[in-house]
Amino acid sequence: MIEATVEELTPIVGTRPACRALGAAPATIYRRRRPPEPRPRKPRPKPARALSEAEQQAVLEALHDERFVDSSPAAVWATLLDEGRYLCSERTMYRLLEASGSSRERRDQLTHPPYAKPELLAKRPNELWSWDISKLKGPAKWTSYHLYVILDVFSRYVVGWTVQERESAALAEALIAQACEQQAIRRDRLTLHADRGSAMRSKPVAFLLGELGVTKTHSRPHTSNDNPYSEAQFRTLKYRPAFPARFDSIEQARGFCRSFFDWYNHQHRHSGIGLMTPAAVHHGRAEKARAARQAVLSAAYAANPERFVRGAPKPPTLPEAAWINKPKSEEVAH
Repeated sequence: MIEATVEELTPIVGTRPACRALGAAPATIYRRRRPPEPRPRKPRPKPARALSEAEQQAVLEALHDERFVDSSPAAVWATLLDEGRYLCSERTMYRLLEASGSSRERRDQLTHPPYAKPELLAKRPNELWSWDISKLKGPAKWTSYHLYVILDVFSRYVVGWTVQERESAALAEALIAQACEQQAIRRDRLTLHADRGSAMRSKPVAFLLGELGVTKTHSRPHTSNDNPYSEAQFRTLKYRPAFPARFDSIEQARGFCRSFFDWYNHQHRHSGIGLMTPAAVHHGRAEKARAARQAVLSAAYAANPERFVRGAPKPPTLPEAAWINKPKSEEVAH
């Protein structure tokens, strides 16, 4: 900003008076007008004390020797010194390894395979379930109970839940089996999605899902957005006004959850499903309920049309599909 003002005043009073008036350094202004040309860098001459090509090769051969395959340059340097050999300094060993492209970890490293982003679609109830486990604080510090919840993604209906003292694959297996039986799940019709917790990836659960003909999918590691419906349901639970800071006993936790899930399934108007209750969508009553809403709105519009400045009102639309990680391409989506 100051440089621009100096340039405006220069034709009138000159560069140096303009700089004095504005408190700018003349050298800075001149340098900005005519930046110095970069000087070509001269190659660094090789020091007279540098190792020769033969000596460098001897050092690399020693570092790559089979007995030093698991040793650091510092350990190699010390071992050779104990054997009465000095090839170069420890720092020079590191420089030679870096120059030859061998400065990485010399032992084989375990690499995880790339995790594909789950893209799951539900167009009807009992087509895609999401399940997760959340902790409920117990009566004392460091104590907690474990809440297992299975949620239908399309309808947001909780098809199964339990509160237990611990996280266990056997408990999860029993809950999933009970929910599948109650919902009369047929083979090859359901996908069960979860994160990568120990109970979710356990062999008993995998064997059960295989026997039931249920496809299982998992979130990517440390990616909560891959399981958004379960996360949102737990948030609704823990932000209820009556949700306590701690539960005095597991019986109190179960009683609270029993009351909450009854409200959640049968009274909670969910914004993601046209402000219907999960039970209405899950059990096929949503279309009839929406038609009744439309009748009420039509009667209100007929009685006082001037109050509806945007025309005849309509109730919220019902969902046609529910996605976990909807593809960006419309061709893929359809």
